[in-house]
Amino acid sequence: MNFVKEKARFVKLIYSKNMLLFLIKVSSKMNIYLAFLIVLFGNIQASIAQSNCLEVPIICSYLNMPLVLEDTSYTLQKKYQIKFESFKFYLSNIKLIKNNIPVWMEDESFHLIDAELVDSNKLCLNIPEDLDFDAIQFNLGIDSVTNVSGALGGDLDPTRGMYWTWQNGYINLKLQGTSNLCNNPKNEFEFHLGGYLPPFSNVQKIKLAVSNTVQFGITFNLDQFVNQLDLENVNHLMSPSQLALEHAQLAAKCFSIK
Repeated sequence: MNFVKEKARFVKLIYSKNMLLFLIKVSSKMNIYLAFLIVLFGNIQASIAQSNCLEVPIICSYLNMPLVLEDTSYTLQKKYQIKFESFKFYLSNIKLIKNNIPVWMEDESFHLIDAELVDSNKLCLNIPEDLDFDAIQFNLGIDSVTNVSGALGGDLDPTRGMYWTWQNGYINLKLQGTSNLCNNPKNEFEFHLGGYLPPFSNVQKIKLAVSNTVQFGITFNLDQFVNQLDLENVNHLMSPSQLALEHAQLAAKCFSIK
């Protein structure tokens, strides 16, 4: 008997069995890993399938028609003219309500609405499928915590033109234009409503009843707001004040469900 050959065969056999066990073990782990990925992917798919983007258009209107900036002059008080150059405001902290109890709240809820960008003025609320609610609640403006959170991006980026300084914070609503009712050399009006510090904290909470929860929009009725202004005597509000707060309260009453 050739002991050298037999020893080589024995070593080869042991090696082969070890390799087989190793491959079985690796294969088992691979199957577990693949199974984990399948379950994880399935859960992600199920989560996506169970969520629903509720699209809510935000409409800036004047006399029940979409607001037109720059080129259109509107009649005011039957004998004056008014033209709007810009109109922007923040909506934040959006919640859906059922029987006065929040049933859904949007994360990172800050939306800059710009009347110039008609097509982009819409909310996409990723709500659970078949969510039952009867009202929507939101803030007109930015809360005090966000105001002191430092430089932020997205709709809160200071380059959007809606930020004063760290001291005064964000402008919650900006309305600019001209009218021959304004008693100043250029017939201009500018309303920059904001402020987060007491006693002039400017953010306004708004709650609107919703009957058709499948399809609805939110309208800001600018003519309703303008009709409450005293443009002849008050046509420039550019910092937090009691008068700015009162104008913000007027603006909060101009939202409706369409």
